[in-house]
Amino acid sequence: MNFRPQLKNSLLLTSITLIAASISACSSGQELKSQVSIDGAAVGFPVSLAVAEEYGKSKPEAKVSVASSGTGGGFSKFCNGDIDIAGASRTIRDEEIKKCQSKNIDFVELPIALDGIAVIANRKNNFAKCLTIKELDKIWSAKSDGKILSWNQVNPKFPNEKLKLYAPASDTGTFDYLTQAVTGKAKNGRTDYTPSHNQNLLVQGVSGDEFSLGYVGISYYIQNQEKLNLVAVESPLGKCQKPVPVDNVIKNIYTPLSRPLFIYVSKKSLDTKPAVKEFVDFYLDNSWKWVDSVGYVALPDEAYIKTKQKFARGETGTKFKKAKPGEPITNFI
Repeated sequence: MNFRPQLKNSLLLTSITLIAASISACSSGQELKSQVSIDGAAVGFPVSLAVAEEYGKSKPEAKVSVASSGTGGGFSKFCNGDIDIAGASRTIRDEEIKKCQSKNIDFVELPIALDGIAVIANRKNNFAKCLTIKELDKIWSAKSDGKILSWNQVNPKFPNEKLKLYAPASDTGTFDYLTQAVTGKAKNGRTDYTPSHNQNLLVQGVSGDEFSLGYVGISYYIQNQEKLNLVAVESPLGKCQKPVPVDNVIKNIYTPLSRPLFIYVSKKSLDTKPAVKEFVDFYLDNSWKWVDSVGYVALPDEAYIKTKQKFARGETGTKFKKAKPGEPITNFI
C-alpha cells in the first residue's frame, strides 16, 4: 500500500488555503446554491479535503469549503442548518437527531471508509505490548479520573511510573468511539488527560514522554510510526491484535476498535442545492482513490456499491446506531 507522505503533507498544508478561498460572501441565490460546506471530524478530514481539491479541478466555479471542528462540532453546525455535510467518526447521537428534527433537517448517512483506533506508546516503552479491554477500561473510564495515576495501578507487572495520557478532545468522535468500546457506556471517559483536536499534537506528546499512552486514528500512527510503539489490544477471542496490517480492520479482526467513517448529507441541501448532490456523487465515485493514501482503510467493494445505491434512493435516517463494534459494515447500509 502506498501512503504517499508527500500527498498527505500537501493536503494538510493546503487545507487552510482551500478553506479560506472557498468561503465567500455571496449575495445572490444562485451563488449560494453553488456552494457546498463540510465540517466535522478530524479523522476523515484529509479524504474530504482531497476530494474537494480534485472536484475543484474539474469544476473551477465550484465553491466547496472543508473544515474540521470535530464530530460534535460538525453535527452541531449540521443540525443547526449551517452546513450541508457533516464528517463524522462515529454515528449520530439521539440528542443530535432530535436537534436536527427540531430544525426539520433529515439526513442521509453514508459510510466512506474504515478506520482503526491506534493505541500508541512511547518508543522506549517495552512493557505495554498488549492491553486487555479491562486494562483499557481501567485507564480511560470516568471512574479512574484522579485515581489511576500510575502504570502499576493498571497492571502490577508494569513499573511504578506516572501514567501520562494523551487523547482526542471529549467532543470528538474518536473519544466517543473508544470510550463506548472499552467502557461500554457513552460519555464515560476520564477528564484528567491532555486533550487536543489536533491528533498530530497527541503524537508529539506521546513521542516525547517515556511513560505516556494515547490513542489516535490509524492514519496518524502510520504517518509517525518511526516515533511510536503500536500497542496491541486483546480481542474478545483472547488474541492480541493490531490495526496494522489494515486487513485486520477490514476483516474485523481488530475489534472492538475498528469503525466506519461517515459523511452525513442534509436532505434539505440535496433538494435545494444541485451542487450538493453533484459533489456527493463525485465524492462517492472518487473518495476511494485517497482513502489508502491518507492512511485509512477502503470499504469492501460491496459496501461502496450499497452506499451509492442508498444515496441514489435518498434514504434518510441511521441504521448504524444498531451496530456494535466489530460487526460487518455491510450489514447496516
